[in-house]
Amino acid sequence: MNTLKRISQVYEAAEQITFDDSSKIIMMSDCHRGDGSWADDFLKNQNLYFAALTHYYNNNYTYIEVGDGDELWENRSFFEIKQIHSNVFWLLSKFHNEGRLHMIYGNHDMVKKYKKFAGLNMHRYPDKPVRRHVPLFTNIKFHEGLVLKHETTGKKILLIHGHQVDCLNDRLWKLARFLVRYLWRPLNTLGVNDPTRAAKNYYKKEAAEKRLIDWIIKEKNMLIAGHTHRPMFPKPDEPPYFNDGSCVHPRCITAIEIVEGGILLVKWNVKTKNDGTLFIGREVLAGPRKLVDIEKPEV
Repeated sequence: MNTLKRISQVYEAAEQITFDDSSKIIMMSDCHRGDGSWADDFLKNQNLYFAALTHYYNNNYTYIEVGDGDELWENRSFFEIKQIHSNVFWLLSKFHNEGRLHMIYGNHDMVKKYKKFAGLNMHRYPDKPVRRHVPLFTNIKFHEGLVLKHETTGKKILLIHGHQVDCLNDRLWKLARFLVRYLWRPLNTLGVNDPTRAAKNYYKKEAAEKRLIDWIIKEKNMLIAGHTHRPMFPKPDEPPYFNDGSCVHPRCITAIEIVEGGILLVKWNVKTKNDGTLFIGREVLAGPRKLVDIEKPEV
């Protein structure tokens, strides 16, 4: 299937979430929460992520995870991920219990689209020490894409992980998972980068972004994605392609906020006060730009 048609397929099937200028939404992706081993890319930024998520929870934001939340290519067991990062899942469950959590799956956690896997591991999970299933995200639905629709203007924003523009990471994802799990993960210890990941392959990153932008221009629609791990915030004269980056940057996590009718790109990292005290702080990288001012791209 043509990649532009593939994105349109997701767009047409996506559930819509209405919002207005009083809404507060935070979007993050590519956490790649792992099992706590040397291969767990999320481990070094877990405190940044938890501090940011706590801020958004306390300030009544809706959290949307735009794919690859959990690293389920390198890891077979979700139980290990849940045990290692139990504080994160506890906080995410609080969002869910208040109706403020939406989950999109990416290529690295695509198994969440299967009802059996989601039911046994995400709605509830097997807690081996107590030998019973424990509720987690009860009855949550995992989406391939979501559409944000402004209640007043009717303007729509497609949220999609972005792997749909790459055949290996989309239709052939089981082959890619096999290669990552049994070939590239062991070779990574020798310093060999995984060529299947757009985040670590410049040419795949560029190709993915070009296809996403081609869809935006063709369909005259705004799009927010992850997948490439490269934060993107377009200039006023550029097609409205936004990317929230990732939570596994070397020294920070990045995210996209929608608040007071505007969109902005932010990062969270460790900062230093004048007295040498360390703290986790938020910094605006780009924006805010009013959504109503973002024009449809010209063909």
